[in-house]
Amino acid sequence: MKKADANLMKEINLNMVRQMMKRVETATKPQLASLTKLSVVTINSLVKELRELGEIFEDETAPSSGGRPALTYRYNYDFSLALVIYMKENLGQELVSATVVNLENQILHQEEHLMSVFDRERFYKIIGHFLTLYPAIKVIGVGIPGQAVNGEVTVSGHRELTGFRLVEEIESQFGLPIMVENDINAALSGYCAKQELEDEQCILGMYFPVGYPPGMGIYLDGKIVKGKNGMAGEIKFLPFDLDWRRKMDKEKFLGAVCQIIQTVNAVLAPDKVVIYQDRVEADGWASMWEAYQIRQPMPSYPEVIFQGTFQQDFEAGMRWLTLKELEPALIL
Repeated sequence: MKKADANLMKEINLNMVRQMMKRVETATKPQLASLTKLSVVTINSLVKELRELGEIFEDETAPSSGGRPALTYRYNYDFSLALVIYMKENLGQELVSATVVNLENQILHQEEHLMSVFDRERFYKIIGHFLTLYPAIKVIGVGIPGQAVNGEVTVSGHRELTGFRLVEEIESQFGLPIMVENDINAALSGYCAKQELEDEQCILGMYFPVGYPPGMGIYLDGKIVKGKNGMAGEIKFLPFDLDWRRKMDKEKFLGAVCQIIQTVNAVLAPDKVVIYQDRVEADGWASMWEAYQIRQPMPSYPEVIFQGTFQQDFEAGMRWLTLKELEPALIL
């Protein structure tokens, strides 16, 4: 039992030094001891282990006012890499985007492949191509336009993805852990990661892609609320008589958005609702929403933000979520 406790304490201390080095990038052993409040003896042992792993390396010698100059260590942000891959639409074309990022969230390589119809074998070839180029990839993040339950895509705007046992097949094929997230949850994660949010804030993100049904993400108390089988936010199943795949005029679309906000506001009372859409210009929203509130009073009113950065937030969220999978997990 004492050995197990000692091993756990060592892992806690190792992770503390690892996280500090990732944050400051370069440090001497005395600086690390001061920053982590660990003894110099403990720091010596942990730095030696991280050097042997290749996670840190010796850098320049720090100047000294007297005595022996201190050796500086630099964190190796390329020690572990993440592959982020997802489907996207650009100018009516379906693409697969693949990005390699390091532990500093720096993009090392990015490619886009035209794939009008989802092709499983070609999808695997793209993954294999990147794993050959970057053997340090240790996790794969997959963004999907839909929802996966127990590793199987059960709901998707792309019919070809439905029934795809995503996690199981990719893990079996490549032997790496897989992080799967749907598009709106990832975009909302990316949006919230950039904001200075107060504790206990509730933020909703709604995505209205042209030609596809909408989806919603729920961010509460610092995390995404998934619900049973990850199905929280499937607002396309709300009982509105709408065909989201058909073109709508501006008034009908904004009226539907008002109804959806009223419905979820009655249940969740969010602080903000972030709307991602390219169907209409946002200039007419304020007057319509104001008139709707007069007709349909509510106990509280969220701040509604029309955001034109879905792709940027989605990509940022996927990188952030995938890199989180590389954070060491302690087994207590």
